[in-house]
Amino acid sequence: MTNKLNFQKKIILIAGPTASGKSKLAIFLAKKINGEIINTDSMQIYKEFSVLSSRPSKLDLKKAKHHLYGVLSVKSYFSTGEWLILAKKKINQCMKKKKVPILVGGTGLYFNAITKGISIIPEIENKFRKNIRNLHKKIGQKKFYQKLISIDPMSKSRVSSTDTQRTMRAYEVKVFTKRSLYDWASSTKSDFLDFDIKKIFIDIPREELLINISHRTNLMLKKKYIEEVKNFLKLKVDKSLSANKIIGVREITRYLEGSISLKEVIDLINIKTRQYAKRQNTWSRGHMKTWKKLYSKDFLVLTKKVLKEIS
Repeated sequence: MTNKLNFQKKIILIAGPTASGKSKLAIFLAKKINGEIINTDSMQIYKEFSVLSSRPSKLDLKKAKHHLYGVLSVKSYFSTGEWLILAKKKINQCMKKKKVPILVGGTGLYFNAITKGISIIPEIENKFRKNIRNLHKKIGQKKFYQKLISIDPMSKSRVSSTDTQRTMRAYEVKVFTKRSLYDWASSTKSDFLDFDIKKIFIDIPREELLINISHRTNLMLKKKYIEEVKNFLKLKVDKSLSANKIIGVREITRYLEGSISLKEVIDLINIKTRQYAKRQNTWSRGHMKTWKKLYSKDFLVLTKKVLKEIS
């Protein structure tokens, strides 16, 4: 049995591409080292999506204590800074109970907020933020992105021209504070410098990852994934909000409209999930260079590698 005293003041981070087995590993560690799991995935935070976001099952939730899963409405605007506030609260609660916080997920910006910190940008008024979103809706992403680049050239190399959420965030910060979002970000530091942070990246081979993705997509057929999208559409969520980006929403919407078949839905979800996993791996190569990359197809071997790394 791993000595629990060794894990005081430790925070375990588990990242990796979607369908790499992060959740299974996190549950094993939580049981082994007296830990609790904190969601570090921007899509699994929504109440309305459990199937499409691949949230832990009810059985998984019984195996270990989980935090920040299914706690937010899809109608809510939610930033990395807001996630960090919630995550810090949960981390502190774990520490007080002498539990090891295990942060697991696929959202790189959330992990960055833990390891590198996040800028303390002045709070932007809701009315101002709403006006920005109305402007985006009126002129569209392409023209709005050009407006951003014209007032904040620093954003060009950091914000994708198709990322509506980041585009609006960078624009509102620049206009409201007169400083670039990335100028603010340059003066940050982690709130957890006094902690022993163990950073694990599940470096699964691409061939195995593609099999996992296909298997998980097929499992969705047995669950109420179409009902999730039907219920989501009834809410008439603003198109600029992040929940619209969940893989499967657009594809199932097209199926419900009669423009594509169910087989095409599955094929498209598979393709987009593979593309997403590729982006996650690419991001990790640029932003997670100090993380320990581990993997074994044999789960027992993997757990031994991870336990050795974090002890």
